Amino acid sequence: MIDAVTKRYPDGTTAVDRLTLEIPDGSITVLVGPSGCGKTTTLRMINRMVEPTEGRILLDGRDVREAPVNALRRSMGYVIQHAGLFPHRSVVDNIATVPRLLGWDKNKARDRARELMERVGLDASFAKRYPYQLSGGQQQRVGVARALAADPPVLLMDEPFSAVDPIVRKGLQDELLRIQADLGKTVVFVTHDIDEAIKLGDMVAVLREGGRLAQYAPPAQLLSAPADAFVEDFLGVDRGIRHLSFFGTEGLELSTEPIVAEDATAEQVRAATLAETPFVLVTDAEGRPRGWADALDLATGGAGELLPYGHAFTIGRDSLRAALDSAVLSPTGWAVAVDEQGRAVGVAAQEAVAAAIRSAHTADVLR
Repeated sequence: MIDAVTKRYPDGTTAVDRLTLEIPDGSITVLVGPSGCGKTTTLRMINRMVEPTEGRILLDGRDVREAPVNALRRSMGYVIQHAGLFPHRSVVDNIATVPRLLGWDKNKARDRARELMERVGLDASFAKRYPYQLSGGQQQRVGVARALAADPPVLLMDEPFSAVDPIVRKGLQDELLRIQADLGKTVVFVTHDIDEAIKLGDMVAVLREGGRLAQYAPPAQLLSAPADAFVEDFLGVDRGIRHLSFFGTEGLELSTEPIVAEDATAEQVRAATLAETPFVLVTDAEGRPRGWADALDLATGGAGELLPYGHAFTIGRDSLRAALDSAVLSPTGWAVAVDEQGRAVGVAAQEAVAAAIRSAHTADVLR
C-alpha cells in the first residue's frame, strides 16, 4: 500500500506528489508514464533506496520504515535495466548472492541458483560463465533469477527489458508471465512502454509529470475508458486495436472449405474454391499451413509459387487483435487459424473478424 506518498527534493523539485496506490498481493502492478513522472522514484521508495518526504508505504500492513533497511532490501527482489550483474562473479554465484548474504551455505545457495537458471530458461552450461560472455537477454534472465533467489514475496523491476531488442524483449515478457503464473509474486514493474504495461499488468498506474496519478485501473478498463485527455493521448491513437487483446477468438466464425492438402486432386481443389476468394490455403502432410495458391492454377496442375499466409493465430488462445493482424497481413485478406499443434483448423475473412469485434464490443458494453 502506497499511502499519500510525496518525494520532494531540497531544491523544491517534487518527483512524486501524494501518490496513493493499493497494490494487490500476488499480481503485477505496472507504473507507466513519460520521463520525469516519478516511476523509478516510487519504486525506489518501496525498498527505501529513496526515502519519502511525506506519506507511508506499507508492506503487509507494516510501515517499511520500521524494518532495518538492509533486511528490507534483502526481503525484496530487485531487477534493473542492464541486469546490474557483478562482472567478477560467475552466473551461478551472481544468482546465489542474496542467499549467501542471508547465511545460506555455498552448496545450498548454488543449488538454488541452478534451480532458478532452469526456471528462467537458462541452460545449465551457463553456470560457470561470466556476464561478459552472455547476451543482453541472457543477462536479464540472470538478473531475474538473482532477484528470485531468496524467494522474496515482492519483486521490484525497473525497466528491466528496455535495453534489449524487440524479439528478446517479447521472450522475456512471456517468461516473466510464465514465472508469475507459477510463483504468484507481488510485482511492481516500471516501464515507459504502454504496450509492455498493457501486456504485463494486472493493474496499471499511469503517472503524469510531477509524479501525480492520472489513472489506476486494469488494462482493459484503461483502454476502454481513459480518465482524461492526458491518459487518452498517452495510450495512443491505436488504443482501440490494443483493446482487442482482451477479446478472445473462441466464437470467431471459421471456414474450412478453402483448405486443401498439398496432394489434393483437381476435383478437391475446385470443391474448395469459394466465391469470396480465388485462393485456397495449401497445407502439408501434417495439416500445417504452407501458403495460399491460386485455385484455378492449382486445379489445372499449375500451382506455381505459393503466396505467404502472413502469420497464423491460435484459435481460443490468441486474441481478436492477433486474428485481425493475421487478416490484414494476409495477401488474400483471410486470417489463418491453427490449433495448439500448428495445424490449420480454418480461415476467417476480414468481415468475420469485424463481426466478432462488433459482437465482443457489444457484450463488453452490456456487461
